[in-house]
Amino acid sequence: MIIPKTFRAAHRWEPGQELVVIDVEDGILLKSKTPFAETTLDEVAGSFRVTGKTRSLNDMEATIRRGVWSAWRDRG
Repeated sequence: MIIPKTFRAAHRWEPGQELVVIDVEDGILLKSKTPFAETTLDEVAGSFRVTGKTRSLNDMEATIRRGVWSAWRDRG
């Protein structure tokens, strides 16, 4: 199957990329074939080390609010 370069670029697919074809109600869905085996949370938990102060849920929500406010204010 030939997929136009613009579509390949948009999805970061290289020529020769293996895809999975999924039948959906009104057509087909193309997805990248997973390049590695699936893992479980237990296999990867702890693989990313966090440095710095641990953030609370309140800290994260406040940061999101500031970002939304900034985007709303800057929309011109």
